[in-house]
Amino acid sequence: MTDRAQYTPGPASGAQVRKEGENWALIIVRELRHPPETVWQALTDPVQLREWAPFDADGSLGTAGATVKLTTVGAPAPHVTETTVTRAEAPRVLEYNWGGFDMRWQLEPLGGGTRLTLWTNIDGRYIAMGAAGWHICFDVLDHLLSGTPIGRTVGPAAMKFGGWQRLHAEYAKQFGVKG
Repeated sequence: MTDRAQYTPGPASGAQVRKEGENWALIIVRELRHPPETVWQALTDPVQLREWAPFDADGSLGTAGATVKLTTVGAPAPHVTETTVTRAEAPRVLEYNWGGFDMRWQLEPLGGGTRLTLWTNIDGRYIAMGAAGWHICFDVLDHLLSGTPIGRTVGPAAMKFGGWQRLHAEYAKQFGVKG
């Protein structure tokens, strides 16, 4: 494992928010150097999810109709939600609900890599927090897929990380919301 102390997240970028009525959506786009098939496995395989995602899965998310329990990592109390994968078109689109929030992942080939887009509805009070958290998750994912894992950094542990504090402030400024 690469030393996490050497990891510094880049500037806040690739995220936007949309408000439709009372509902907020966070959209994050990241270009990864890995092909869609490789990224798809990291999004659906419970072993790989444990390395980068803010939740653990007790089964694969790769099949439409699959029922999977997702356990939030780092929550003050265990938060387990059961989800049914509503769409799984490998290696292009994945949709499910996590803790009441719709998650839609889109993977598009980009050269030899992938443009990964996450759409999720989010409570308006936590937009900057969510953007900073997912930014770090995507960085950890990129390191994992590159063979230089730095270890999952989520929940309260991520919020204590200096890079998260900076990202949170940058995203709050970009989105015009309170930090």
